[in-house]
Amino acid sequence: MEAVMKAKPSLEAIKALREETGAAIGDVRSALEEAGGDPEKARALLQQRGLQLAAKREGRVTGQGRIEAYIHHDGRIGALVEVDCETDFVARTDDFKRFCRELAMHVAAVGPRFLKPEDAPPNAKLSSEELKAVSLLEQPFVKDQGTTVGELLKALIAKTGENVVIRRFMKFAVGEGAAR
Repeated sequence: MEAVMKAKPSLEAIKALREETGAAIGDVRSALEEAGGDPEKARALLQQRGLQLAAKREGRVTGQGRIEAYIHHDGRIGALVEVDCETDFVARTDDFKRFCRELAMHVAAVGPRFLKPEDAPPNAKLSSEELKAVSLLEQPFVKDQGTTVGELLKALIAKTGENVVIRRFMKFAVGEGAAR
């Protein structure tokens, strides 16, 4: 029997997929080889592997991180978020900072009430669809409606190789909750 040799992906293909996904060069190369050079299939393989990595990292201690603030240009809406990770090295990366900044903007724009549906109190009297709509990890990301905040979080975990946790968040709006 003749052994089937996998085609070696070009350096340009590896570089393009690495820049797009942020995955390690070796991971990109093996995904492209496994996908027969098809970038779409390789992207899907990398995403699947990233989700598996995120699941493995879930229980690890997150003692470092960042608190990020977003204030809308008119100064009437703002948000604070705390996002934790395992090391200060990751907390200082541009990807981590960008995630925190965009998460704070999302919280200011959408105003989630819970991190995940299970966090709602039993007396919340919300349907499962309503719970999803007010749960941060289930919400479509404000800048990309095709991706949820939870998917962005898992992608960050896969990219950094560390457990990342959204610890807390709060939206502020002038006049909101004021007694009348």
